[in-house]
Amino acid sequence: MLLAIDSSAGTSVAVVDADYGVLAERTVTDGMSHAEVIGDLLRDVLAESGASVSALAAVAIGVGPGPFTGLRVGMAAGRAFAIAAGKPLLGVVSHDAIALEHYASGGWGELLVATDARRRELYWSRYSGLDEAGLPLRTSGPSVSAPDEVPASSRRIDATAVSAASLGLLAERLRRTGRATPTEPLYLRSPDVTLSSPKRVSR
Repeated sequence: MLLAIDSSAGTSVAVVDADYGVLAERTVTDGMSHAEVIGDLLRDVLAESGASVSALAAVAIGVGPGPFTGLRVGMAAGRAFAIAAGKPLLGVVSHDAIALEHYASGGWGELLVATDARRRELYWSRYSGLDEAGLPLRTSGPSVSAPDEVPASSRRIDATAVSAASLGLLAERLRRTGRATPTEPLYLRSPDVTLSSPKRVSR
């Protein structure tokens, strides 16, 4: 079993099993309450699934793209849980989880997944289907572009929600096939607050 967390658009937490599928999932679509709800969501999915912490094989986190404040809540919660439980931490591009859900439900052909990056830009990823291991084939992205510079596609999904269940199932496939699972965040934008340069002290 695997615990999955995504807070790139709303907050979603799930427990999944490679053989039995989704055991429990809870999602709150409000994009402003990540910190307030994530603890309750974690408690609820563990209780509903009946999964003990010791039985979990790993913890998966969505690495975005997502806004700085919201995305880091889910990532920090996942890191803390993994450290406390002594479990591996797996990172999954949130757009990839959306692509997996699309193709697994019968979608086909080219797909563009896009997140509004504000300031008249889109953070996008483009896909062509699933590979032999059932993993989304990302042909380009994640990248940031002006809307008129985003590649055309026969189907587009705006990433207003990300299912932790889909993210967890994808993480399990990545883990089983030995694929890389980087955990560096893909922020829509760098934080507005930056550290000031140290002042030079003259003597």
